Amino acid sequence: MNSARSIVLIGFMGAGKSSVGRWLERRTGLTRVDTDEIIAAKYRISISEIFSKHGETAFREAETEALRELPPDRPTIIVTGGGTILRPENVEILKRAGTIVWLQGDEETLFERAGRRGSRPLLQTENPRETFSELMKKRKPLYQQVADFRVDTTALSHEEVADAVLRKIEGLAQHPR
Repeated sequence: MNSARSIVLIGFMGAGKSSVGRWLERRTGLTRVDTDEIIAAKYRISISEIFSKHGETAFREAETEALRELPPDRPTIIVTGGGTILRPENVEILKRAGTIVWLQGDEETLFERAGRRGSRPLLQTENPRETFSELMKKRKPLYQQVADFRVDTTALSHEEVADAVLRKIEGLAQHPR
C-alpha cells in the first residue's frame, strides 16, 4: 500500500466516486483525475455515446490508456469507473499509484442513485434492476480483493465519506501493516 501517494476511488455505479473525489480534491489540495472525464474529453462525446458508437471493449481500452497516462510520481485523487477493476492491468496500475479505497453501499441505495442519471450505458437493458444486480454480484469480489479498505457510503453525505477516507488513510500511515 502506498499511503503517501494517490488516493484511488473504486466502486460500483452510484457509490459516489465522482462526488467524493471532488470533496477529497477540496480537502487535500491534490489534483483530481476522473478516468471517465478523460475518456469523454478524448472522444469528445459522452460515455453513453462511446458505449453505443464504439462498444464497451473500446471504452475499456480507453480506460486502460487513461490510467497508463497518469503521472506516476505526482499524488492525485484518482476517480475510476465502476468496471476499471475488470482488467488486471488496470489493477496493477492502480496498486502502484496509491491507496485503493472501495466506496460501497447497499444495492438498493446504489441502484436508486445510479438511476438518477439516465445515462448509465450498462443499464440500457430490458431489465435494468436485474442487470444492476448481476453486475454488482460479479464485481463485488473484485472490489474486495483490490481495495486497501472500504467505506460504506449508504448513509453518509459525500463530505462525510471524504472525511472517513482521510481518517482511514491517516490511520494507515500511522500504523502500516
